Amino acid sequence: MTTNAPRPEVLRYTAFSARPEGGNPAGVVLDASGLDDDGMLAIAAELGYSESAFLTASADERSYTVRYFSPKAEVPFCGHATVASAIALAERIGPGELVFATRAGAVPVKVTEADGTVTATLTSVEPHVEEVADADLSEALAALGWPAADLDPAFPPRIAFAGARHLVLAAATRARLADLAYDFARLEALMHRLDLTTVQLVWRESATVFHVRDPFPVGGVVEDPATGAAAAAFGAYARELGLVPEDAVLTLHQGQDLGRPGELTVALYAGDPRVRVSGTGTRIG
Repeated sequence: MTTNAPRPEVLRYTAFSARPEGGNPAGVVLDASGLDDDGMLAIAAELGYSESAFLTASADERSYTVRYFSPKAEVPFCGHATVASAIALAERIGPGELVFATRAGAVPVKVTEADGTVTATLTSVEPHVEEVADADLSEALAALGWPAADLDPAFPPRIAFAGARHLVLAAATRARLADLAYDFARLEALMHRLDLTTVQLVWRESATVFHVRDPFPVGGVVEDPATGAAAAAFGAYARELGLVPEDAVLTLHQGQDLGRPGELTVALYAGDPRVRVSGTGTRIG
């Protein structure tokens, strides 16, 4: 925090659930103009959520610069804190269109309200997908304690980006996904080397329904309860590999294994490489 600057109001919202005890909690500071990097990191560490968002308004009241901090470090983009921030703003300036200038690029967000439920839809930056080196895959599996035979062969491992980098690994069974007890330090070291934000672990329930989990040791958190940036990256991955149609709406269930169930909706449109991720949210406390 800059010298002698008053502490800003720190809000707490959850994203990807309409219930405070579900989804992924995020800290939201709607006026971070008086904070420096150390001040933002200190607030994020004090809250202990996987990420917190720090907004600075522009001349246009519906455009903001946004920075995201985990308890350990700044991250280029965070989907759940984007949804949380958009819903917090909508409660103050009304639903509608917003634009967030992030380190990853400009992220439009649309907030709507229907029957008392507020939903935010973010549009990702242009995504890309890349191969994973065999040695890096082997190290990831070793850190997770997953035999290679437990992977779903229909979903090749890849690194996917839609604002942040995520290693996508698909479990062959729901039981494999549910059994998550990994080597924190070993996975953290690999993720730092590959510049990964989370590892996106997925299991396919049906053609358009998936269950996901996201280890997040680089953020100082064992697991992220609902991960919008990884959902966007996964949508790009699934489309590029032809695992879903170019026009598709996917439902991702996350947080059930943590007792914080949340739901993320991923929309893909032919002719537009960007990915839309939608979810509800609400204030905590």
